[in-house]
Amino acid sequence: MSALPPRPVTLTGQYVELVPLTFGHLDDLFAAGGGDEEVWRWQGGPAPRTREELCGRLEQVLGDAGYVPFAVVHRASGRAVGWTTYMDVVVDDERLEIGWTWYGRAHWRSSVNSETKLLLLTHAFEELGMGRVQLKTDHLNERSQAAIARLGARREGVLRRHRRRPDGTWRDSVYFALLADEWPAAKARLTARLAAG
Repeated sequence: MSALPPRPVTLTGQYVELVPLTFGHLDDLFAAGGGDEEVWRWQGGPAPRTREELCGRLEQVLGDAGYVPFAVVHRASGRAVGWTTYMDVVVDDERLEIGWTWYGRAHWRSSVNSETKLLLLTHAFEELGMGRVQLKTDHLNERSQAAIARLGARREGVLRRHRRRPDGTWRDSVYFALLADEWPAAKARLTARLAAG
């Protein structure tokens, strides 16, 4: 089967619902993470301190055709608590990346990230027919590296001096990936971990 390009869809889980990101999510998103330096530390720019600054970031992600962005809606509250995207999509090579993901700090180390990734990975492999899904993070972001590894993704390597950080220093990017034949076992582990709380 040839892979299909991702389109805006709604993906529903027990704890989160991923819906197409819109400007209508701005107030929830600002309440979740506006002005929080730690939330934005690895996002490639200063923390948005005002609603207008976050609107600028939202315009960036919504205005770039290379992203398929989702608002991460916490089902218990009905509020958007972050966003995530499909990006770097190459349909002919059956691959895409999950990236530019952030959540409000209140939802760190909760079911939100695990279920968000479960929904995105399931959709990518089982509905879009992707053969590879990659994720990357700053080599200094150990929390993110640990979270990606817990998904069952394999660390593949490091691109040195890959991106300039807002403070002028250089980031090395750590790449991880899951392949389609690795997905069933990773899905089983991730599903079991979510069920166990």
